Amino acid sequence: MADMKAFRDAVTEWATGGPDGPARDLAEGLGVRTAVLVEGLSDLAAVEALAARRGRDLAADGVCVMPMGGAMSVARYAGLLGPPGLGLRLTGLCDEGERGFYERGLTRAQAPLQDVYVCAADLEDELIRALGTVGVEEIISAEGDLRAWQTFQRQPAQHGRPRHQQARRFLGTKKGRKIRYGRLLVEALAPDRTPPPLDRLLASL
Repeated sequence: MADMKAFRDAVTEWATGGPDGPARDLAEGLGVRTAVLVEGLSDLAAVEALAARRGRDLAADGVCVMPMGGAMSVARYAGLLGPPGLGLRLTGLCDEGERGFYERGLTRAQAPLQDVYVCAADLEDELIRALGTVGVEEIISAEGDLRAWQTFQRQPAQHGRPRHQQARRFLGTKKGRKIRYGRLLVEALAPDRTPPPLDRLLASL
């Protein structure tokens, strides 16, 4: 049975010059109504983890969280998925520094800009501030990454940097780490500590 991953894969192929037919067929078969445009797989992991914590089945609600491989691709994906293409409702989650790409991309796709939720720096920064560095370090230790974290902190480039900035940088130092911790940090949040952009995004779906 087709699932939302198959739809994401079909859209990614379409975005890189492949045929549109598979994505169109899957969108209809799965009842996709909304596409959440996110920059990468760590954002996908975080959004899906929060939805699971709150008992939401996004696929059953016709929602696809679509990682684009970077904010510079937003115009392309918005054109394929929004009013000019599949006609889906578009929403998104982005970093403050990438807001311009989203604004231009959604404007070109004739989609409402108010449906984009902006993180102060990026989603990892929002999650680290919500948990506190002590909470993040507890997760790092539980995951068996404490030695790597301590080695990272001893690097000259990290001397004098605030610990939350060190933690944010640490998450991006190994392939797959941001994705894994995107889920873990969300799962560790107290119910009232969800970062506002992530909280408002899920509430809008």
